[in-house]
Amino acid sequence: MLKEFREFALKGNVLDMAVGIIIGAAFTTIVKSLVDDIIMPPIGVMLGGVDFSDYFIALTAGDAPATLAEAQAAGIPALAYGKFINAILQFTIVAFALFLVIRQMNRLKARIAKGEAAPPAAPPRQEVLLEEIRDALRAKG
Repeated sequence: MLKEFREFALKGNVLDMAVGIIIGAAFTTIVKSLVDDIIMPPIGVMLGGVDFSDYFIALTAGDAPATLAEAQAAGIPALAYGKFINAILQFTIVAFALFLVIRQMNRLKARIAKGEAAPPAAPPRQEVLLEEIRDALRAKG
């Protein structure tokens, strides 16, 4: 059993998956910051200057706290639909980014399957200038 587990754990697919999970977690942190710190503040301003992540519905009768943090500190149950909307936006951004990456990968695979090579990189500017100088010198004599 230990031998089988070791073979499973050392397969390339498992290691690739682990790397993908780690990179995905880092990418999720970047997307969370993008949504929370860049996208949602302007939307909050358009909606009256309120932090969108503070939108919630208190599930108790009586006076509701002004912010979600106050409701949570007071132990008041609340539906935090603003955080849910943030999560949907984060998911949408991650899904779109993955779509773009997979789309490019599929295009590259199709080009490779057709036998097309990637277009060569443009030569450095210095090399182009040196070729022009060489051609001018040849033309003179």
